[in-house]
Amino acid sequence: MGKNSKSLADRLKPFIAPFRYDGDGEFHLKSHKTAEKAGIDKEKGEKIIAANRQLLSDFQEKLYAQDRWSLLLVFQGMDAAGKDSAIESVFEGVNPQGCEVTVFKQPTSTELDHDYLWRAAVALPERGRIGIFNRSHYEECLVVRVHPEILGKQKLPPRLVTRDIWRDRFEDISAFERHLARNGTVILKFFLNVSRQKQRERFLERLEQPSKNWKFNMGDIAERALWAKYQAAYQDMIRHTSTRHAPWHVVPADHKWFARVVIGSTIVAALDGLDLHFPKVDKADRSEFKQVRQALLDEGKKAAVKTGAGKAK
Repeated sequence: MGKNSKSLADRLKPFIAPFRYDGDGEFHLKSHKTAEKAGIDKEKGEKIIAANRQLLSDFQEKLYAQDRWSLLLVFQGMDAAGKDSAIESVFEGVNPQGCEVTVFKQPTSTELDHDYLWRAAVALPERGRIGIFNRSHYEECLVVRVHPEILGKQKLPPRLVTRDIWRDRFEDISAFERHLARNGTVILKFFLNVSRQKQRERFLERLEQPSKNWKFNMGDIAERALWAKYQAAYQDMIRHTSTRHAPWHVVPADHKWFARVVIGSTIVAALDGLDLHFPKVDKADRSEFKQVRQALLDEGKKAAVKTGAGKAK
């Protein structure tokens, strides 16, 4: 079978399957390499990224026109893992009207007066649109777990804060995502898996380049000191919230270009599987379109005649 005869999914599979975890079997974060490149170089990767952008743009237009499915993309990762730049790169050239990025920061007082999934629920994408969560509801099982004092500010009745609260949240989130999937939201979750050494290099780059100073936050260093706790929290979270309808993709993030290959390929393959197409126009509408087209052509002819007559004078 020739190379060109392979389906899109088959061609992209090497950049998706090794990094996808849908809950089947064991999961150990340490077994996932942060510098993996799947046997390709940066030049090859850039070509794949460019091709995926074009496909994503085409699929997004059909997704919007068909107005049946929605796509939710969740991005998580340690500071300097490359979430912002990955989103910017993968969606370069995609119509912004069909996408919306939500950045989840420290909860507001209004958000704290609701359950922890409320702010994620109100930011979900409408049918026909792509919603991108830069950080997400999963912060409630990560930063809140690593910093118990944050949990104390969430106004929960004390008797509900038990030793099982994290397992309860895993169950809540999985049920929430199952509900979304059953109602037409495709969910893809990406953990940008960066090494501690690469994070150090990127922090130094932010400090040494004036144009990147604004990206540096002293709080990032404090969080870096809690690296082991975060890694444990990520492993537990991925292990308990990966499902076939909402899988996690552990994306090697030491090479930003390869992370973009994995993310773009995963999104494009998922959209390709939805059988997206432009809505068909019925015969009555097509007949009406012909009449309107003819009227517009006649209008153009009349305008041309008037222009010609004016020049003759």
